[in-house]
Formats: sequence, structure tokens, C-alpha cells
Amino acid sequence: MWQRLDRPGMEITYVDDLDHAAGTQIGTDYELRWRLDHTRLELELNRRELVSVELGEADFFDLYASPFFNSLPVLRDGLLMGGPARDYVMRFIHVPSLTSEPSNQRYEPRGAGLIHYSSGTFATDIEFDSDGFVTVYHGSLVRVI
Repeated sequence: MWQRLDRPGMEITYVDDLDHAAGTQIGTDYELRWRLDHTRLELELNRRELVSVELGEADFFDLYASPFFNSLPVLRDGLLMGGPARDYVMRFIHVPSLTSEPSNQRYEPRGAGLIHYSSGTFATDIEFDSDGFVTVYHGSLVRVI
């Protein structure tokens, strides 16, 4: 479970494996339930609007304000073990509009569970536990459980 630092909000995620997970985000003006099924992300906004997004040619999904999705490239490619920076094309889903678009993102291992993340003009550091899950997304989120 993560709490937002930049505005009121939180997310809880249940992980079966890297291809199958589900979560709920609560923001000031929305409740979003999501379910990852390998190459499909099912989204339900405010218990009314249902959207299904396919991964397509992207490497991974990236759901706005969801730290779980930052773990996917880190775990799949062993980025906590170090190595060179990696570039990915993500299928980024905006919330609450649920529109999606490709997003170029860079993950640069810094050691000791730290990854420097950048996309466009935005950059921050993300801290991960030894299992590869986000503990601190600097400026945005912190894990509370």
C-alpha cells in the first residue's frame, strides 16, 4: 500500500506474479480499480466506466500514480543488480481520463536499491526493497505497508 505525498491519495495492490496483479487507487475525485492480465489492463473508474487497454508494441504498462508498474522493468531486467541505463516504451494510462499513449522512459541503476527514473523533462529517484517493489518514489509516493 502506498500513500501519495504530492496530493491526497493512495493505492493498494495485490500481486500474484508480474503478469497478474490488481489494485485500487483512490484520489480526491476518483476511485480506480485495475487488473493486469499479462498484455491487457482492465480499468474501472468510479464503479461505472470500464476500459480495456492492450499493451501492443510497448514494453510495459505504466498507470498514473501506481508504483507497482515501476517494478515491472526493474524485476524483469534485474536492474537492482546494476548495469547500464535501460530505455523502454511504456503504454502510459492517464487517470482519470483513462486515455493512453506511448511514453519513452529511462531507468538508470544507481546501486543500493536506487533507480534514477526519467521521462521527457521529468526525473526523480525511486527506491526499491530487495524484492523489487517501490518503497519511495521521491516527491510522489511512499510505501506504508
